[in-house]
Amino acid sequence: MKTLVCGVDEAGRGPLAGPVFAAAVLLQDPPPVQGLADSKKLTAKRREVLAGEIRDRALCWAVASASVEEIDELNILQASLLAMHRAVLALRVRPESIVVDGLHVPKVDMPARAMVQGDARVAAISAASILAKTARDALMLELHAIYPDYGFDRHKGYGTALHLAALRRLGPIPAHRRSFSPVRDLIK
Repeated sequence: MKTLVCGVDEAGRGPLAGPVFAAAVLLQDPPPVQGLADSKKLTAKRREVLAGEIRDRALCWAVASASVEEIDELNILQASLLAMHRAVLALRVRPESIVVDGLHVPKVDMPARAMVQGDARVAAISAASILAKTARDALMLELHAIYPDYGFDRHKGYGTALHLAALRRLGPIPAHRRSFSPVRDLIK
């Protein structure tokens, strides 16, 4: 019998705005979805297609987040680990172990290991990367509908020239991470 290994990844550690998201995915072996890869290497359209296939075909999956307030209170690393922890706890099937993209693992009551570039090496981590990224992008589009002058539909909260110009012109909104410069610098 194969071990139920869960892939875990996050999306949104670097932006100046919005929560950080994480996903946990259990896939069959071999993976039932073709074309899985690191979400950053896929087009938005391809990520959406794959996300639908993952949600339909995975043994189970869960997406969770940590809020802007939690990011500002804990720091982005700890908030990312909190989102991962929440995603693993939300799975309807308990995995026997987890493998996480990166250098750090969340506190869980099962074996866990980190894998650098795991999103390019393990199908379940790739799937988690895609679900976390598409969930975060969807939320950033919702924020764009509320705050269209910030251009969240184009930069998803990252510190692009467009975003920085809007931030200087309009000031921060509740979705901005106050612990991140240049948001922190503008508040001063």
